[in-house]
Amino acid sequence: MNQLEQTINSVEVAGMVGRDHSKVIRDMRGIIEHLAEAKIGVGSYFIESTYKDANNQERPCFECTKKGCELYSTRMTGAKGTQFAVAYIERFNQMENHIKQQLDTSNLSPELQFMNSVVTSLAKQELETKRIETKVDSITEIVALNTTDWRKESQYLIRQMAKTQGGFGAYQEIHSEIYQELDRRANSNLSIRLENKRNRMSRSGASQTKINKTNKLDVIGENKRLLEIYLAVVKEFAIKYGVWKDE
Repeated sequence: MNQLEQTINSVEVAGMVGRDHSKVIRDMRGIIEHLAEAKIGVGSYFIESTYKDANNQERPCFECTKKGCELYSTRMTGAKGTQFAVAYIERFNQMENHIKQQLDTSNLSPELQFMNSVVTSLAKQELETKRIETKVDSITEIVALNTTDWRKESQYLIRQMAKTQGGFGAYQEIHSEIYQELDRRANSNLSIRLENKRNRMSRSGASQTKINKTNKLDVIGENKRLLEIYLAVVKEFAIKYGVWKDE
């Protein structure tokens, strides 16, 4: 780890995730392109750099900030994602502890020690305020979920929830939990409603492919009350799973 800039070299990241460095920097370049397209500053995530390989040849790499590592970790799910998250968190904690050990204020005058404590306290308050504001903004976006493009937005939120729990298996499980909660609140049975809808489609001559593709979201979309309850449940689950990302 770079002890001054508090970054982890992409070579070290490659070792953490057990991948070739060339593939890691390829992925990081892809992320950088997405950041650039969204006009998001790249420097607070990844910094272009170089390193010398075993043959003493200079090669390209990236210095990754903590935010960069967090962003890169979203490319992985399951055990590998968890292992990488633990690894980079430990490395940055080591860096923070190293800095704290170097900041010995015992030799400062009482006045300067007091001023240092005030500045440190204000800095912590500012960081906490920023963290809370980020969460509030994200929650506001979640609460703004409406019926205009409800399928796309709700499925996006559920995918984000699943990422916090390990990936595809969690996606299916969260979907199931949301449907169960919808049935409970609406005193309905989506499975029976779906079966009835498919039977009606069959009697009206719909193709088997179309019938098979019909799902519970189609049932929900036909009923205003079910849709309102579904969106409310999705919002609550999104906040419960903390799908926003701390800065």
